Amino acid sequence: MEAAQDAVDRIILGEASQHLAASAGAVVVLDDLSGGLVSGLPPLVGIRLHCDSYRSERAAVGVAQRLGLPVLVHPVLDRSLFTDARLVLLRLPKGLAALEEMAEVAAGAAHPDVLLVAGGRDKHMSRSMNAVLAKHFSDVSASYGQRKCRVLFARNPHGAAAAPSFPRRATHQDLDLRICAHGAAFAGTSIDLGTRFLVTFLDQMPASARSVIDLGCGTGVLATLLARRLPQAQVLAVDDSAAACRSTTMTAAANDVASQISVARADVIDPIADHSADLIVCNPPFHRGTTRDSSVAFEMFAGAGRVLRPGGELWTVFNSHLPYLRSLHRTVGPTTIVGRNSSYLATRSVAPGRS
Repeated sequence: MEAAQDAVDRIILGEASQHLAASAGAVVVLDDLSGGLVSGLPPLVGIRLHCDSYRSERAAVGVAQRLGLPVLVHPVLDRSLFTDARLVLLRLPKGLAALEEMAEVAAGAAHPDVLLVAGGRDKHMSRSMNAVLAKHFSDVSASYGQRKCRVLFARNPHGAAAAPSFPRRATHQDLDLRICAHGAAFAGTSIDLGTRFLVTFLDQMPASARSVIDLGCGTGVLATLLARRLPQAQVLAVDDSAAACRSTTMTAAANDVASQISVARADVIDPIADHSADLIVCNPPFHRGTTRDSSVAFEMFAGAGRVLRPGGELWTVFNSHLPYLRSLHRTVGPTTIVGRNSSYLATRSVAPGRS
């Protein structure tokens, strides 16, 4: 069974089809959401695959295996992914920083004749994307639109940058916190408003916690601050995003708490043992890529309910209009609102059966 291809997959594959024969080896595929791009490649083409999302990676690999396609997974976005590649296919990411890191690394390692074919829906594309690609490729153009989608073509790479732009770094003096961020990491080197609000409640979280999880860790802001506040605790930072995991590892090191923090790239919280955590903090997403989608947040809450020990606590923050309270009560335990402002609610949920 092949993966369902959406309009973006189809236009990328269609525009790239005449170049496949000339690719002379591996085709690089980036951020294939569910295997649609992989499923459209001919069987004799070697595929190098990198998906920032672990869930997307597993879906694309599953499709490749069902179809008997040779695929080599690169969990890290680095030069080895692009070495001497002549064709790169990608779905345009939501953020410009993610696109810039892809373009920079590709331009520095791919073959001089490489063609990059980047597709997206018209409503999610902007001229800023052309400008980002033009920083690393001399020839950038766009296709005609099809079904409200189009692709950008990038040719003639500039070669390796004199100094890599990623990870980016910033210091937040108010928190005495240094943040490192790869391109696809949520919020980059800034601290989003929801996380900032949850940070104000760190002193109310149980000081006795020894097993702590930052669920959806992003760049590791909460993990790092909790490790600093709870020096006897071990903190597990979990995220679906490869860029987030790399960023958290570097943020922990930059703030001298690397010995307390381990990082796991995972689909929600699946690999974590039942009843193993004293404290979980979570600023859940309500988008999947460019699509508004709260299902991941509900999965996170259910996973937290499974992983917390009796009496363990989940502290979370979310936009106040989102219908999360009932889910927290049902899947984690009794939930109270500990704070609110004009945009956000912060809540504390306690797993039942305190020992």
